[in-house]
Amino acid sequence: MTTIYYVGYDAAHPDDFVYDIPEGHDFWLLILTQTPAEIWVRGDIREYPANCAVLFPPRQKIYYRACSDRFVNDWVRFNTGELFLTETTLPLGIPIPMPDPDYGRKLFQLLAVENFLDGGYRELSIDYLLRILFNKMLEASQSTEKSPYYHRLLDLRKKIHQQPGHPWSVASMAEDVHLSPGYLQSLYKSAFGISCMEDVIQCRIRLAKERLVHGPQRIADIAALCGYPNVEHFSRQFRQIAGCTPRSFRKSVLKTAD
Repeated sequence: MTTIYYVGYDAAHPDDFVYDIPEGHDFWLLILTQTPAEIWVRGDIREYPANCAVLFPPRQKIYYRACSDRFVNDWVRFNTGELFLTETTLPLGIPIPMPDPDYGRKLFQLLAVENFLDGGYRELSIDYLLRILFNKMLEASQSTEKSPYYHRLLDLRKKIHQQPGHPWSVASMAEDVHLSPGYLQSLYKSAFGISCMEDVIQCRIRLAKERLVHGPQRIADIAALCGYPNVEHFSRQFRQIAGCTPRSFRKSVLKTAD
C-alpha cells in the first residue's frame, strides 16, 4: 500500500531557492525538474538540465537548488510497501533525463487530483498512476544494451501483466524466454527490481482488487480467475499484500464509495 503525504506540480521558486535535508526524510521523495538545477550526487554538486526525475529514498541526503532565474518542479512525498518501489532498480538520488516530460507532468497532476478527491477508488488509482510513472522512469534509465536478453524479458513481463491468471511457474517462464530458471530469476530481478514470481503475485492481487471493486463475482470465482484454484491460498496471499482479506477489502471500498 502507498500513502501520499503531499503532491505538487508546477511549483515555482526564486533564483535563490535551496532544498537541503542533510539526513533525508523518513519518507520517499520524487521530483521532476522543469528547469535546470544543481543537485548533490555522490558527494558533488553538479548542474543538470531540465526535465530530470530524481527519486530520493528515506534517510538519504537531499540537496538541490536553482541555477537560473527560477526553479520549477513537480514533486510527491510518499511512503510505500509496494515491491515495485521498495525494490526498484532505479538509480536512487541520481537524475534521470525524461524523454517525454509533458507526460510525466500530467501524471503528477492526476496524482494530485486523486489524492485530493479521496474517493472510494483512490488507492487503486494512485497505485496505477505511480506504476505508470515508474515504468516511464525505468524506460528512461535502462539501456537496451544492458542485457542481450532485455527484450525477451520485457515481452515476458508484458505477458505476465496481461495474463496474471495464467498458471505461471519459474520453469514455464524460463522455457518461454529460452533461459535456465536460475539465470532467468537473476536477470529478471536485475532488470525490473522484482522477482518474476513476485511480479506474478503482485499482478494477480491487483487484478483481484479490480474484480472485488468493479464486479459482483464470488470470491471463489475471482480467486480462480486470478490463478488460484485454492481459495484459502488466495485469501492468505491477498492478506499478505493488501493487509486485509478479500471480503474486508470489498466491504471497505464499497462503504467508502457510498
